[in-house]
Parts: sequence; structure tokens; C-alpha cells
Amino acid sequence: MTQQSSFSMPAINLFGQGTINEAGTRLKDVGAKKTLLVTDEGLYQLGIANTIADIIKAAGVEVEIYPKAEPNPTDQNVADGVDAYKAANCDSLVSLGGGSSHDAAKGIGLVVSNGGTIHDYEGVDKSKNPLVPLIAINTTAGTASEMTKFTIITDVKRHVKMAIIDKHVTPLVSINDPALMVGLPPALTAATGLDALTHAIEAYVSTAATPMTDACAEKVFELIPEFLPRAFANGHDMEAREQMVYAQFLAGMAFNNASLGYVHAIAHQMGGFYNLPHGVCNAILLPHVCHYNLVGREDRFAKIAAYLGESVDGLSKREAAEKGIAAIERLAKDLNIPSGFEELGAKHEDIQTLAENAMKDVTAATNPRKPKLEEVMEIIRQAM
Repeated sequence: MTQQSSFSMPAINLFGQGTINEAGTRLKDVGAKKTLLVTDEGLYQLGIANTIADIIKAAGVEVEIYPKAEPNPTDQNVADGVDAYKAANCDSLVSLGGGSSHDAAKGIGLVVSNGGTIHDYEGVDKSKNPLVPLIAINTTAGTASEMTKFTIITDVKRHVKMAIIDKHVTPLVSINDPALMVGLPPALTAATGLDALTHAIEAYVSTAATPMTDACAEKVFELIPEFLPRAFANGHDMEAREQMVYAQFLAGMAFNNASLGYVHAIAHQMGGFYNLPHGVCNAILLPHVCHYNLVGREDRFAKIAAYLGESVDGLSKREAAEKGIAAIERLAKDLNIPSGFEELGAKHEDIQTLAENAMKDVTAATNPRKPKLEEVMEIIRQAM
């Protein structure tokens, strides 16, 4: 092996229907007395946050609910959450939701444990102190934020998503109960599922990929083409929901350790600049970045085609690789993903700024091809 590597994930990971009932006992195990439950307004209004709070209270832990995690959580969400945590004298955190809730809770925990503001932690491993105990309860099958060391927070003034990669933000316990995902609308099921596929592909072609991360990603390529369309078509298909839980978690294991590439580097800018859904941004960008990276990872994209179920017998590596990318495009079309960013409000005059910011994003470092500014701008133009 020519490089050192590591493999990190939460110490405890719970899967399956009913695992949500362990949330309170897991907090009790680490001596928690009062926890801040970070969630979004939707889950709060649906009563799901209160249901979880009741489970936690039954174990003897008090709960303060903070329902202000916005889609693309902001630095202000984090600052307000820190104030709520301190005002309620909390000693632990629970995040309930998708990536937005988990990222907001991680940001709150970073500042609570280390001081300063969330801006101080942009980049890699900037914190000194471990996070307060965090239990992450997942309600979508996509971001894998419930088990990663990644936190994405929007800097409102700069209109930039800050990528924070920090070993201290990995949750103590992750819970993936597919029963919480049954009500996920088809559009969100599609976007989060393709987010997971993006994680697996970017990790697989990353310059930091290892046999460990490859094994995780390859299983994702088998699961998603079968079970994502089923979950999209029928949200009550419990087998599909359960298998998508495993797919997104495996994808998280892959990118948490091999990192990502220019799909995410650009998607972070589109989301921060226009407040667009992260999964949709990834799904739009994925084929374009794959085409750009093809020259550097032809063999890998050929393998992806085979894992996705494409017939590649008798084809050259290049032909197989292109067939794999075509399969990705077809899946996105089947799931009604928008064809480009223009219909979502993106503007051509912003392309250079978006590209310049993307090149500064920490996830760009492990992309297999090293682009110049004009090349990043061209990728964005193609995705418009």
C-alpha cells in the first residue's frame, strides 16, 4: 500500500424498524440529563419530534426541542441553537431529520464544545475538543450525515456553503429506523437516493479510495438501481425503504473515508448561492462531472456500469464506462430530476463566481482530475 489510510464511523449504529425506541436508553448510557433535540419545522409540526421526545423522556432524560434547522442550515441556525442549548442547560444533543438537522446539530455541538463561531471550523479538523454526546436519528435515505464527519453550513453573508470535515463531529450513535421514512414524498426520496449514489461514485473514483471504501461503494451500486425506483414508486414498500437505509449508510461509509469530488464541490456552491436542495444539485451535476472525470478513471466507470447491471460483454473499457454514465442519466430521468439549473433559477452571469468558489471547496481535493477554472465553468454551463 502506497499511502496511509483510516476508516471512521460512529461507535454504535442501529438499523431496522423499532430502533428509534432505543434513543432514550442510549442517552441515559452516557449520563445525559437534558438533551437538545435539533429538528426541522416540518417534523415538529407533524408531531414526530414530540414522539421522539416522549421516548427520550421515558428513559429519564429531559428534552428541549429546537425546531429551527432549515434546509441548507445556516450559520445563524447554529448560533441560535447554541443559545438555546445554553439557555436550557443541556448536556447532549439529538438530531432528528435528514442532513439539515444533523449538520445543524453538529455545528451547534462544535461551537458548544470549542467556543467561537461556526466559521472558525471551516476546513479539516479545526476543532480541539470532542463533541458533546450526539445521537443522530435519520429520516431520509441519502445524506448519511447521521454517521459522517462532514458538516455543511451556509455562510449567509458570503452565500457559500462551508464544508467542515472534523473527526470530532462524528455522532456517538446513529439510528436508521425505516419506519420514519415511509412518509417521505417521491421527489425527496429521489433526490436523497441520488445523493447517496453520488456519494458512492465520488468515493469510488476518489484519489483517496481504498479497498475498504471500494467494497462499500460497490454494494451501493447494486442496491440503488433496484430499490430506489421502488421506494420512489411506493413509499410504503418497506423492503425498498430498508434496503435504501443500507445503501445510503454504505455510501456514507465510503465517502466518509475516501471523501468526494467536484460534484459536491460545485453542488455546495449551487445550494449556498441559490438555496437549492442538495440532493437535486448532486443529481443534476453527477453525469456532467462523470463525463469530465472519465479520462482519469475509465476502468472505474467501466466497473460501475457492470455493478449497475449494464451488459458490458464485448465492450471496450471506454464503451462500458460511457454506458454506465448513460445508466445514471436514465435513472435520474426516471425519477423526474430537473434537467438543469436554469429552470431552478440559476444565472449564467454567476458561473465564474460559482466555479471559483467550487475550486476552494475542500471536497475538490480528492477529485481524480484536476481542472482549471475554465473547465469547472464549462461543467457548470453544461449543467445549466
